[in-house]
Parts: sequence; C-alpha cells; structure tokens
Amino acid sequence: MYYFCTYFDQNYLSRGLAMYYSLREHCPEFKLWVLCMDKTTCEILEKLNLPGLYPLPLEEFEQNDEPLLIAKQNRSRVEYYFTCTPSLPLFILNQHPAVDLLTYLEADLFFFADPAPLFAEMEGKSIGIISHRFPSRIQDHEKYGIYNVGWLSFRQDETGLECLHWWRNLCLEWCYDKAEEDRFADQKYLDRFPERYGHDIILQHKGANVAPWNIENYLLSAKEGKVYIDNHPLLFFHFQGFNQVISCVYNWGLWTYGEKMSESMMNYIYIPYIQALKMPLLNKVNLKTIRSSAVKKKSFTQNKNFFERLFKFFQGILNGKYSLIVKGKVIW
Repeated sequence: MYYFCTYFDQNYLSRGLAMYYSLREHCPEFKLWVLCMDKTTCEILEKLNLPGLYPLPLEEFEQNDEPLLIAKQNRSRVEYYFTCTPSLPLFILNQHPAVDLLTYLEADLFFFADPAPLFAEMEGKSIGIISHRFPSRIQDHEKYGIYNVGWLSFRQDETGLECLHWWRNLCLEWCYDKAEEDRFADQKYLDRFPERYGHDIILQHKGANVAPWNIENYLLSAKEGKVYIDNHPLLFFHFQGFNQVISCVYNWGLWTYGEKMSESMMNYIYIPYIQALKMPLLNKVNLKTIRSSAVKKKSFTQNKNFFERLFKFFQGILNGKYSLIVKGKVIW
C-alpha cells in the first residue's frame, strides 16, 4: 500500500483528478489524502466519492493550529499554500499512526508507470527528495532550489518527523514567493536536507520528476505503449507551467526554460495529459455552475491591459509558445 497526500483548489481540480487517475492506472493500492484549499473542491471530491481518495477540509486541517493561522494573515494565497506544504504530511502522519511512509505530491504530476522503483530506493531511508537536475544551460535556476517539491517522502520515524517539524517551523517563519539569499518559498529549504540527513536521501531514478526544466537531458522514446527516458521507464512528469489558455489553445510552460516542443514530447507526454484533463468524470459535477460562481468577470473598462494581453496571446501562437490542439492533433 502506498500513501500519498497533496493539496489543490478548484483552479487545479482537473489536474488533481488527472493525477489521481494516473495513479489508479499504475499503482496496485494506494491512499491519497487531498487537502481541499476551498469549499468547492471539497464538495466536488466528496460528491465524487472516489476510491482511495480522502478529501480533507481546510477548516479541519487548520483547527487549533494557531501558528499556521497566524502565518496565514501575513502572506498571499499562494504563499499560504506553500506554507502548508510541510504541515500537511505532518498532519496526516499524526492522524494516522499506521502510515509508515507518506509521500507528498504536487497536483500537476502525472504518472506514466508504477512508482515502485522510488519506493525500492526508499528502503532503509527516512526521507526522499529529488533534484531538479537542471542542465548546465540554466544552472542559475538553482537559486530557487537544487531540489524540487514535486515528490517528497517522509517515514513515520524519529528522523522523518523531526525533519517535518524543522521544515514546518522554517516555513511558518518565512515562506514568500521570492528568492532571498538562501530561501525561496517552501522549496529552497530543501537544499539543507542532505546536509542534515545525508546525501543518500536524494532519489536517483531518471524517470522520476521529468519536467520542462530537465527534459533536454534525456532521450525520449516509446515502446509497446510505454514511455522511456534514456531507456528508463518514465515514472511521472511534472507539468509545471502548463495551462489551457482558451478552449483548444495550450501553453506548454517550456519557454520559461528556453525549451521547445518536440514531436516526441507532444505525442508521448503532452497529448496524453490533455486527454486525461478532459476525462468524462468531470461531467458528473456541474462545472458550469462552479465556474459562474467562482470566476468574477471584469468589464472592458476594468481590464486596462486587454489589448496588450491580446497581442501577447497572438504572439504566443506565432512563436510557438502556445499550440492549438483539436481532437488530439496539433493544428498550429
């Protein structure tokens, strides 16, 4: 049995569900706790009643946690989300003593294979983290952290719990969306993990946490329906920066790292993800009602940057930053 936790709000609902279903496809047994960052997300997940998925209301998570509630008052929404990262696995481990090993996942991950090799690497370890593996061309991105928050494993033992308490205290004290000396959000603190707990906590599997920032390091291929990275199975891809601009237009999130979309990346990685985001499951909830109540529309006079954003949109189409996808095929 694998144990996972994550958090997201209604803006990441489809991505969180896509990750869940990719786990269902590749993992034999697992439990996934989802911290619901708004009531809409919690209501939808409770209504769906998905096997192995356990919605955690934000109010229950925050209850009697005065330090967390104090921190909530002095940072933005996304900064508060970052602040919650170490508190979530600590909360789950405290509430469920039978959970021997808990892995935190970011909601924009998508699994292409069973993550069993990573759990095999975790044998005898209390903590597991994964490097960004930046190519030398963009090594300067390490100012945001050598290691990525996408996958983090903690064992229910003295070392694992001590690490979570230590990291949580740092995030409660300072967790902002800016790089400042030796800290950035919840992520830069991970740089200190190997110094405190040993370098063997760094997981090595090439197919783990492949992402827009490191895909150029690898040879991508597919065989018999499986995707490979340098002949190693692609375990999961981190779709950081990916978003749907409008309708069938998508921003791949590659340009941030100077990367361009290849045919193999499109066919083996991104198209399957887009198809997963459009899963029939979402038809079970009234998303039209959700959108109308959650999204506040701006009038034309309020939107002073309308023409500038419109120009950037068409510029994104022309320079390849965005792509038009219709029925799984790239039109532009």
